[in-house]
Amino acid sequence: MDFNNKKLLVISHSYTNFQKDPLECLANFLDSVYVLVRYNPIANISKYLPVHYLDPFRWDSKVDLATKPSNIEVFPTPILYTPTERGYKGLGDKHFKAVEKVIKRNNVKFDLIHAHFTWSSGYVGVKLKEKYKKPVVITIHENCEWFNKEVSMNYPLINYTWKNANALIRVNKKDVPILKNFNKNVYSIPNGFPPSFKPLNKNECRSKLLWPADKKIIFSLGGLVERKGFNYLIDAMKIIAERKKNVLCLIGGPGPLKNRLEKQIEKLELKDYIKLVGGKTHDEIPIWMNACDLFVLPSLSEGNPTVMFECLGCGKPFVGTKVGGIPEIIISDDYGLLCEPGDPKDLAEKILFALKKQWNSKKIRDYAEQFTWEKIAKETIEIYRDVMR
Repeated sequence: MDFNNKKLLVISHSYTNFQKDPLECLANFLDSVYVLVRYNPIANISKYLPVHYLDPFRWDSKVDLATKPSNIEVFPTPILYTPTERGYKGLGDKHFKAVEKVIKRNNVKFDLIHAHFTWSSGYVGVKLKEKYKKPVVITIHENCEWFNKEVSMNYPLINYTWKNANALIRVNKKDVPILKNFNKNVYSIPNGFPPSFKPLNKNECRSKLLWPADKKIIFSLGGLVERKGFNYLIDAMKIIAERKKNVLCLIGGPGPLKNRLEKQIEKLELKDYIKLVGGKTHDEIPIWMNACDLFVLPSLSEGNPTVMFECLGCGKPFVGTKVGGIPEIIISDDYGLLCEPGDPKDLAEKILFALKKQWNSKKIRDYAEQFTWEKIAKETIEIYRDVMR
């Protein structure tokens, strides 16, 4: 089937990073892509008041139009709701009505729907399928904690969403058998990385960032939330600092736990060993990744973290936890090392070993080639072919 004349409607929670990059690759195979991005206008008060937990919900935080191809159009889909668990659970039909307004106002015509995340985009995608008689594919990006909770709770609207999609894509393999209890058409496609993540000269990158040349530098990146496990990385650094003095750990990312983590660093007397460096733009991250010796992700729960693929794309070794799809990717100690989640001692031992090991950057990068967004886009197009036959 020729897709050069097909129009794709995307229901998404953002148009940044791991949703933007693959869509821009998919656009090469399609006539048009219409991306409807959910956002909460209430979040705009964070521009004027110190309610920073609302920052990620603002329109300007959810959309990055740089490098956008001409055949992609991005439409705001404003939905007023209380940013609480109760407000989130009641979001489905509000989101559907908001999407309907955007489609009608802009006379959007489409042949296929792709929704990213089950709730609320996936739910909206299934409702659109029923109304417009167009097939819908849902990519389930959610972390394993959310996924296991929803399966165990048997939440009716989640079940409805999974059962009525034409195809489900899960970002790891281990959850595919569970999803097949809801839908026979389940595929596993991991996340990936864009061309900007590639090996660069470490010394040149350090010079740009004014990093010390004589330190072993660990880089970590993610939202400063419980699920990312940065408190365990800080505890691990206490063990590491007692055995190795020329180590510096840089933790990038914004989030509500910043003050708590800073107090933990101060209490453990690790100010010379750990720095919280704040959020980094997608353009900055390849420089930071290439400037470090080792990338560490201490998560307690993941689906399949994009930052892991970006690390491998830069030819850097990955140290992480045995959660979500991570063990499906780090299948050899040629690419990285894994520890138990929530275990600072195990994490410290893996980091210390990794800092001593001579890593083959080319071997890591060659392995990562299978996870480029271009290759992921080609796999996704094949699923589109299946559901449109």
